[in-house]
Amino acid sequence: MAHIDVFNGDADGLCALHQLRLHEPIESELVTGVKRDIALLNRVHATHGDHVTVLDISFDKNRPDVERLLSAGAEITYFDHHFSGDVPVHPGLRATIDTSPDVCTSLLVDAHLHGAFRPWAVVAAFGDNLFDAARRAAVGLELSGEGIEQLRHLGTLINYNSYGATLDDLHFHPARLYRSMAPFADPFDFMRESRAYAELDAGYREDIERVQSLVAEFEDHATAMYVLPDAAWARRISGVFANELARTHPRRAHALATEMPDGSYRISVRAPLATKTGADVLCRQFPTGGGRQAAAGINALPKDMFSAFIQAFRRQFSN
Repeated sequence: MAHIDVFNGDADGLCALHQLRLHEPIESELVTGVKRDIALLNRVHATHGDHVTVLDISFDKNRPDVERLLSAGAEITYFDHHFSGDVPVHPGLRATIDTSPDVCTSLLVDAHLHGAFRPWAVVAAFGDNLFDAARRAAVGLELSGEGIEQLRHLGTLINYNSYGATLDDLHFHPARLYRSMAPFADPFDFMRESRAYAELDAGYREDIERVQSLVAEFEDHATAMYVLPDAAWARRISGVFANELARTHPRRAHALATEMPDGSYRISVRAPLATKTGADVLCRQFPTGGGRQAAAGINALPKDMFSAFIQAFRRQFSN
């Protein structure tokens, strides 16, 4: 019997897996990738008696492979908060999916484990830009303001490491970063003792300083658009920068377009934090688009569709 853990390479995916494996330590095959690499189940080959755990990737995007694995006799446990479409009823499938805008996968796992490793769920919620949900989850942990800020920064760093066109853009392969987290039940111990934390912090500070000089292509009361260059640092910082803009201007929607080597654009969209809706609806109008209500993206927007995207973006979020 094989155990296979399939997870998004961002803070939510890593912290969801970390909670589950702190609760039930097992040796498993790890399947992951950059944040936008979500069709991960096509890499999985499992059969009768095998168990596949899937964390923080869209059920809808992986539906054919879920059906393939279930038909082969594998059992699947699925936690997610992205658009799912219809979820089949099958004796081999246990799915916990909630697309509410204030929920992330790690918070779903936290509820499943009755708060056993809640600080890591707080880290993930901060990384997913769910600051209010993170602070609510932290109630009862008896943390100081400084402690809350440390968990916020850790979530930011883990999430920052997931953005890139390829794994070469990242400071750490997500599986390697997970393994560096695995020995630590306490995130504060991880921050004190892990070299991975220090390396991520240094890289983040360098990249965030570069992005602060960017000027918006356009901005008004409802929307703003930034274009980032074709560079590894820009691909790494794009998601964190989009989250920062959303928090700074909570009634405005933001779109970041990062130029890719093939001439296309990688798009990150943040709905206004005041509403937390519409990002997924916008991005699913375009090829390779998807995500959740508050934050979504397009993996490869053709250059000749860029003007159409801008028009749709402004139309979606006009007041």
